[in-house]
Amino acid sequence: MTGEAVEWRPTAGLTALQRRAAMLAELRAFFAERGVLEVETPLLSTETTLDVHLEPMSSQVAAPGIEGRRMYLQTSPELAMKRLLAAGSGSIYQVCKAFRGGERGRWHNPEFTILEWYRVGWDVHRLMREVAALIETLLAGSRRLEPAVYESYGHLMRRHAGIDPHEASSQALRRAVADGSSPVDTSGLDRDDLLSRLFGERVETRFAPDRVTVVFDYPASQAAMARLNASDPRTAERFEAYVGNIELANGYGELSDPAEQRLRLEGDLANRRRTGRPLPPTPSRFLAALGSGLPYCAGVALGLDRLLGLDLQAGSIDEVIAFPVERA
Repeated sequence: MTGEAVEWRPTAGLTALQRRAAMLAELRAFFAERGVLEVETPLLSTETTLDVHLEPMSSQVAAPGIEGRRMYLQTSPELAMKRLLAAGSGSIYQVCKAFRGGERGRWHNPEFTILEWYRVGWDVHRLMREVAALIETLLAGSRRLEPAVYESYGHLMRRHAGIDPHEASSQALRRAVADGSSPVDTSGLDRDDLLSRLFGERVETRFAPDRVTVVFDYPASQAAMARLNASDPRTAERFEAYVGNIELANGYGELSDPAEQRLRLEGDLANRRRTGRPLPPTPSRFLAALGSGLPYCAGVALGLDRLLGLDLQAGSIDEVIAFPVERA
């Protein structure tokens, strides 16, 4: 009897698997030294993110007590970890799998490994420095990095794209995109789409490959779950960390106002409805936790597969994960 051969082998070699194990041990030592508690939260939940840019995976689950209920694989552990923070956990971190539908590419796989942590009592700038320190620590064995640099989103856009992202009109943004090296039809792009394209083409490509670059004070329209800056409400307490043009981490000064958070979630649902996306339920347990009082904190999520890829100078995520989606 003959048939098509089944490809069962991992795409990552033994060196990558060994380095992954070592990196996990190193990051746990990093947080243990700093007194940050490791936690676990459910990957399968009745609640999930409503962000229009993320597509959660879901299924009907047959189990006692929840027969027929739709459950979601988490796009990140954020909602559950904030429930722990509201319950008094103190500073915490988690290493786990995350799942995002429709994401597959050189550095994307629908299932990937995420590191997420929250620092109680910290502002976003203090957390940015810890993010840079962790990245430098985990990459120390493979490359020497220059000291990290910290730049505001507005300053970078003015310097490299020639435009003020907080004041420019949508028409000016469309003209700037149309004048780029890869002109595109901008008719279907909203303001944030235009800003993202300009930032990707004009700014990210300028980041040095031998240092951590941290970008902060993103536009308020891209705040997601971040607080707005009290000194400039056009901007949010949000940052991203890069090595070269590879985005590794996305962090916030965490929004704790339950009324404002509910309004943002309702806006996310409206955006999903307008674009024909599935409509997960409003995360009521998360909102109840915020209502009980989320402590002042800052949090960040970091893609460990990408960081491992940089460490090993891999060409794609497939070289650092055992079984990508095609072989799962």
